[in-house]
Amino acid sequence: MIENKSEFLGAAFRAAMLAGDLIVKNLGRISEDDVTIKQASDFVTRVDRESEQLIINTIKQKFPEHHFLAEESVKDIETGEYRWIIDPLDGTTNFIHGYPVFSVSIALEYKKEIILGAIFDPLRDEIFTAEKGKGAFLNGQPVNVSAISELENSLITTGFPFRRKDFIDNYLKLFKNIFHKVSDIRRAGSAALDLAYLACGRCDAFFEIGLSAWDVAAGSIIIKEAGGIITDFGGGPDYLATGNIVAGTPALHGDILKEVKGVFREVIEK
Repeated sequence: MIENKSEFLGAAFRAAMLAGDLIVKNLGRISEDDVTIKQASDFVTRVDRESEQLIINTIKQKFPEHHFLAEESVKDIETGEYRWIIDPLDGTTNFIHGYPVFSVSIALEYKKEIILGAIFDPLRDEIFTAEKGKGAFLNGQPVNVSAISELENSLITTGFPFRRKDFIDNYLKLFKNIFHKVSDIRRAGSAALDLAYLACGRCDAFFEIGLSAWDVAAGSIIIKEAGGIITDFGGGPDYLATGNIVAGTPALHGDILKEVKGVFREVIEK
């Protein structure tokens, strides 16, 4: 599917394929005993854990000295060396219900900079990849963000703040403000896929509050390599730390960021 993979991308590709196969084989076979509540509205399944361990083991076979930050298990401290950032099943709630939007997200960080990303949609057999300075790809074919330049013609994606329900009033105000200015808004339930879709032009901007590093890491470099922009709510580079994301095409990012700043000023200033 992808020619001339680097060793790093080759490891990520193989791990994502194996994890995706595991996830699809278990779709529709999850019982209540397989599901654990991490916190309100935030679930983890047996498949999340099995997928994560499969990804880690696959990468460790090739790079045993590397570190890991993974959603369900390993939380290696920040390091100047190589660290893989993994979401083994982004869209767990969708997966539990059989709603066909979920993905595997794998990123590689070096000296605290994301240098590689891979997001795999196993149901559509689509893998979005990027390495620093090499462009962004969908199943090995180059992709770029859309050329749409008018907000009124744009399709925006987002996610509801299920981990930060204390911000729901702010969020609904922001949603309303943006909704009146764009063509439409989508909420599918996998932030990693939202970011991948932005990179290949299927949508034009994205915003969300309270994400985790593993939700965003792979998508961030894919967007950058596809010609897009990704920032935190203040317009800065701390989106992995804050989990507050605004991403978009060069023409539209500033418009969405302006709306976000107008509603979430107190979040930005903290």
